[in-house]
Amino acid sequence: MTREQLIAAVDEEISRLEKVRELLQSTGGSRIATPTFGNRPRKKRVLSAEARARIAAAQKRRWAKQKAAQK
Repeated sequence: MTREQLIAAVDEEISRLEKVRELLQSTGGSRIATPTFGNRPRKKRVLSAEARARIAAAQKRRWAKQKAAQK
């Protein structure tokens, strides 16, 4: 591409972006939409002590298996 073609391409992109900006401002698009699940806030997931213990035991077994395989 020649220098003139590059400048023309940049000018086209700038004008396109200016149009998009005008559209966003005219529609009150100052807020960015955030994904929600219905209209409910997400609840924090809680694990029971028993579940945490099972997960910890399983991880320790995986670590032991990996350590044994290295020897």
